[in-house]
Amino acid sequence: MSFFTSLSGMKNAQTDLAVISNNIANAETTGFKKSNAAFADIVATGGSTDPRQTPGIGASVQSITQDFALGALTQTGRGLDLAISGDGFFSAVHPVTGALTFSRNGALEVAGNGDLLDSSGDRLQGFPVDATGSPTSAVPASINIPIINAAGSGLSNVVINPQGVVGATYADGTSEPVAQISLASFPATGGLRAIGQTKWEATSNSGAPQYGNPGEGNFGQIRNGTLERSNVDLAEEMVSLLTAQRNFQANARALDTATAISQIVLNLQT
Repeated sequence: MSFFTSLSGMKNAQTDLAVISNNIANAETTGFKKSNAAFADIVATGGSTDPRQTPGIGASVQSITQDFALGALTQTGRGLDLAISGDGFFSAVHPVTGALTFSRNGALEVAGNGDLLDSSGDRLQGFPVDATGSPTSAVPASINIPIINAAGSGLSNVVINPQGVVGATYADGTSEPVAQISLASFPATGGLRAIGQTKWEATSNSGAPQYGNPGEGNFGQIRNGTLERSNVDLAEEMVSLLTAQRNFQANARALDTATAISQIVLNLQT
């Protein structure tokens, strides 16, 4: 029994090391959220078992959850770099599959056709606006910036204010609001499924996305020329790494001890 108990401890320590290693590897990944592993004990008992004589038979992985705490905001000076100062996610749609994903990485680009794209090339979602920049619909759609205005002048600059209103400036000096970036929130953020590239997708555990305007209600404001860094604390991760390593070593030593005891018993029998 002690063999399997020690083995479960080693496997759990290995899982913990994998989670911590992934956190450390992404310490400089924009918009990354660190993960934490939680474990639970395993106890095999029957109805007639004396609870005072139940040693337990090891441990198992209970959950690996992500910490969505705000990371440090770093100024880049680039106009299309955005960070959310508070709650909410950017939402984007894949141009081919139409898959809807969510991210805290606001490194944006303007495509040749005027589409506003995230760092993965997905189309950023926002609300249509009127001439004053006020939303005219509560249903998000892909943001497209006209490359040429009605007067025939070409696009010269794109500006995004703290409320997420995207403004286009043209060569003739005119400017006009194009859209307002929509932010998404979820009833249970911890239920989001990570899919890589600092993106998440909604699940039945997270609930359906709820959209709102930046700076209103529980949604954070948009910070222009800023990106959100990973929320990984390297000092904290190094301490956790040493703890996980010690746990692995201790379980390995327990396994060696169980092996030695078994060998002694076998020698006595012979």
